[in-house]
Amino acid sequence: MTAEPDAPTPSSTPLATSRVALSPVGEVAPRGRRTLALVAMLFAVAMTFIDQTIVAIASPTIQEELALTRTGTSWVVNAYLLALAATFALGGRLADVVGARRLVVIGIVGFAVTSALCGATPAGAAQLWITLFRALQGVSGAIMIPAALSIVVSSFPVHERGRAMALFFTVSGAMTAIGPIAGGWLTQWTWRSIFWINVPIAIVALLLTFAARLPLIRRPARIDLPGAALVAGGMGFLVLGFQQAGIWGWGDPWTLACILLGLALLATFVRLQVRKPNPLINVLIFRDRAFRIDNGVLFLSMIAFVPVFFFASIYAQISLGYDANKSGLYLLLIFAGFAPAAQLGGRMLDRVNAKRPMVLGCVVACVGFALWASKVHDYSLSVQWPFIVMSGAGIGLLLGPASTDAVNRAIDFSYGEVTGITQTVRNFGSTVGMAVLTTVLTSELADSLTRSLVNLGLPPATARAAAIQAAHDGHQHHSTAPPALQSQLHTIVAHDFATATSWVLYGMAIALGLSFLVALRHPGTRVEDDAKTPEATP
Repeated sequence: MTAEPDAPTPSSTPLATSRVALSPVGEVAPRGRRTLALVAMLFAVAMTFIDQTIVAIASPTIQEELALTRTGTSWVVNAYLLALAATFALGGRLADVVGARRLVVIGIVGFAVTSALCGATPAGAAQLWITLFRALQGVSGAIMIPAALSIVVSSFPVHERGRAMALFFTVSGAMTAIGPIAGGWLTQWTWRSIFWINVPIAIVALLLTFAARLPLIRRPARIDLPGAALVAGGMGFLVLGFQQAGIWGWGDPWTLACILLGLALLATFVRLQVRKPNPLINVLIFRDRAFRIDNGVLFLSMIAFVPVFFFASIYAQISLGYDANKSGLYLLLIFAGFAPAAQLGGRMLDRVNAKRPMVLGCVVACVGFALWASKVHDYSLSVQWPFIVMSGAGIGLLLGPASTDAVNRAIDFSYGEVTGITQTVRNFGSTVGMAVLTTVLTSELADSLTRSLVNLGLPPATARAAAIQAAHDGHQHHSTAPPALQSQLHTIVAHDFATATSWVLYGMAIALGLSFLVALRHPGTRVEDDAKTPEATP
C-alpha cells in the first residue's frame, strides 16, 4: 500500500494507519451479488442525474402553465442544485454512521415522493410548492448518491473497482445526456411526467436493492450538527452567489456578499473540523497529495463536463436550427465518446494507476474542446462530430479514475464521507463553470451582436439595446430592433451565438489544460487491497 503523503505523518495521527482504502477482502460478496448491487445503485442514481438536465428543457412549459415569473422558473432548476450542493457532505457522513444501505433506501423513497409531489404542483401555490419540493428532491439526492457510491466501492475489491466505477459513471453520464431528450419527449404529453417518471424507476431500484441483500456496514459516531450547518451554509451561499451572478451581476453587492459569506463559513468549518474528535469531514485526508490532485482534476474537468450539455443544447437550437429532440441527439455525440473511453479509463486504473488515464484524458479533452470550438461556424454535423466525440472521450478517460482513486484513499472505511467530498467538489466545479461560462457567453454575444448591427447601419445605442436583449433572450424576442431588421436579426443571432459558443468551448479547453497541469503532479501510486474489514451488521 503506497499512498504517500507530502511529508511523513506521525504514527499517532489518523492518517498513519489509514492512508489507503481498506477493502473488505474477506467479506466480498459473490460476483453475482456484486453485479446486482451495482445495477441497483445505477437505477437509484439514474433519477438524480436525469434531473440535472431534464427539467431545463421543460422550464418554458412549466413557466407558462403555472404562471411563474422568469426568476421563479429559474428556481425550479436552482433549488434542486443548491440543496444538492449544500447537503452532499452531510449525506456522505450519514452514509458511514447510519449505514449506506439504509441511507440509499431513505434517499430513493424521498426522491420518489418529492418527485411525485413536484408533478402534482397545484395552480394556487405553485411557486412555493414546486420550489420547496425541488429543494427536498436535492436533499434526497445528496443523501442517496454518496451512499450508492459507497456501496459500489465496498462491494468490489480494489483491483476490480476501476471497471465497476467506470460502468457507474458511464451510466450516470448517459443519464445526463438523455435528460434533454427525455424532457423534450415527455413534455409533449405533460410537463408533470418529467417528475412522475422517477416513481417507477425508484420502485425498480428498491426491489433490486433488497434483492442484492447488501450488508449494513456502518461506523457509529456522533454527527457534528454545527459542522453540518456550517458546511451547508457555506456551500449554499457560495453556490447561490455563483448561480445568481448572471442575474444580479458579478459586481452586485448581493453577489459578492453571498460568495464572501460562503467562503467565510467554509473557512470556519475547516478550522473547527481539525480540532474535533468526531468531525463531519476528516479534513486530514487532504494531506494526501494524490487525494488533493484527484479532487483538483475533478473540479476543473467539471467546469466543462456538466455545463457543456447546456451550452451545446442551446447552440444546436439557435445556431444549427435544431428542435429540442434533435438537440438531444446532438448531445449524444458527447456520450458516444464518453462511454467507451470510460471503460478504457477504468481498465487502465485497475492495471496501472490513476495518473495515466487522468493525464491522457485531460490532453484528449483539451484538444477536443479546442478543435470543436474552431469548427462551430461550420454548421455541418459531419465536420463537428469527431471533435465532439473526442471531447467526451477525454472526460470519460479521466472521470472514473479520478473519482475512484480519491475514494480508494478513504480514511478508516469512510467511503460515504469521501464520496460526499468528491461529489461536493464535482457539483461546485459544474456550478462555477455554469456561472463563469454563462457570463462569457452573454458578454461575447452582446459584443458580437452590437458590432453586427452597427455594420448594418443601426445607431450604436440602438444596436447595443437590441444586442443586450437578444443576448439574454436568445432569438425569440427582438422588439427593440427596427421592423426592417427583424428578419435579418435571426440570421445574425445564429452566427454571433456560434461565435460566443466558440469562446465558451475555448474556456472549457483552458479548464482541461489546467486540469492536465494538476494531473501531472499525481504521485502515480496505487492503492492495494487490505485484509481489514469494517463493522458489518446483517
